[in-house]
Formats: sequence, structure tokens, C-alpha cells
Amino acid sequence: MAGHSKWANIKHRKGAQDAKRAKVFTRLIRELTIAARQGGGDEDANPRLRSAVQNARGSNMPNDTIERAIKKGTGEIEGMVIEEVSYEGYGPGGVAVLVECATDNKNRTTAEVRHAFTKFNGNLGSNGCVSYIFDRKGLIVLDGERCDLETAMDAAIEAGAEDVEEEEGVITVTTEMSDLHRVADALRESDLPVTSADLAQIPNTLVKVEGGDASTLMRLITHMDDLDDVTQVSANFDIDDDLMAEISENL
Repeated sequence: MAGHSKWANIKHRKGAQDAKRAKVFTRLIRELTIAARQGGGDEDANPRLRSAVQNARGSNMPNDTIERAIKKGTGEIEGMVIEEVSYEGYGPGGVAVLVECATDNKNRTTAEVRHAFTKFNGNLGSNGCVSYIFDRKGLIVLDGERCDLETAMDAAIEAGAEDVEEEEGVITVTTEMSDLHRVADALRESDLPVTSADLAQIPNTLVKVEGGDASTLMRLITHMDDLDDVTQVSANFDIDDDLMAEISENL
């Protein structure tokens, strides 16, 4: 979890800036549309859609925008065809990198992901080359500045979470994939500040990265995460806290 905890912290601190970017809404709209297309437009019967709606509201997306995205997914109104694709490769230091995307143009997305790997001393690999290193889990992020770790841990464990960690104002709760929405709902019902609840790829082994490789790797991950079509970047890095703090100040 080391890599995911530290990356969640960086993303949380970037949140205020990212929230101003149109691409954040674009990602949320795509997730709403895909969730509705796959599981229908009823939030009560579609946990993925319910989570997507809650994440969208947490980013202050207008209700009419949410409803329109859902209707595009259910086919009630016409919209572009969006597909989910993933890419696998290696970053500096031999770190495994898994990139998940939602796109209306797979050729464009492939070119952008390939370019990002090349630009930051990585390489795009074949399907299956690193995915076996990751386990799909539920990952819930809470604002640790608005709740304490002990309260969050008690509520999360009682709800059936697997693990709870805190780092620099960010609390991450890990669950089994099937328990994500139930645990997230329980935390919200306990008035805990859930900022996001998504499925994530958690590495089962970590690679220690130091020096210039660590800096270049985080630039690769940040650049990849900033691509419009990318929904999630996962990597099995382990970077010392002091070095990570130094790197994150320059991202």
C-alpha cells in the first residue's frame, strides 16, 4: 500500500487545483456514462453508478450534468461511444505501471500513453506483462484534516474494511472489491469526509526506487494521470518518505 498511500496524498493536495480543470468533469462524466451503460440508471441497483454520482457531487458537478451523463449511458439521449481500455508497461527503476482509460478514440489514447512512457524513460509493454502484480481492491479516501484516524479506523473496521492508513492528512481505507460501496456508504452515514471511493489496483509486491529514477517515475505517473482519457494509474513503487516529500513539492 505504500505507493498508493503516497500517491493518494499527492492527488489530495493537488485537488483544489485539479477541481478547476474541465478535464476533471470530463473524467467524472465518462465514469457516470460507463457505469449507467453497464449497470443501468438506477443508483440503488447499480453500486458503481451510486459511487460515481457521489464522487461527482463531491466535485460540485451540477445535478443536470450528472443526469445528462447517466441518460447518455442508458441511451435515453444520444452520446459518444466510450470504451474502457488498459495499458501495461514499466517505468524507471523497473516499476510496473498499469494505466486504465476511458476513451472515445482508442488510437489517440494509445499514442498518448505510449508517448508518456517514452518521454519519462519507461516503455509500453504487452497485455498481461504487469497486471498479475496487482489485486483489484476498493480504495476509499478520506480528508484526514476533517476527521481523526482512530474514529475513521473504528468506523471502517466495523463496516468490514481490510486496512486503514493515514499519511500527511490523507486517510485511505482498503476493502475487498465487493465491499467497496457498502463500506463507503457506512462511512458517509457516520458523517466521515469521504472524498472518493473507487476500485483500485493494489500491488502485491513493491519495488524500491531512489534518486533520479524516483523523480522521473513520479513525473511519469503525474503526467500520465493528467491525460484526459486516463482514469487511474497504478504502480508498485516504494519511495522513502523524505524523498517523496521533496519530489511532490516539484510536481
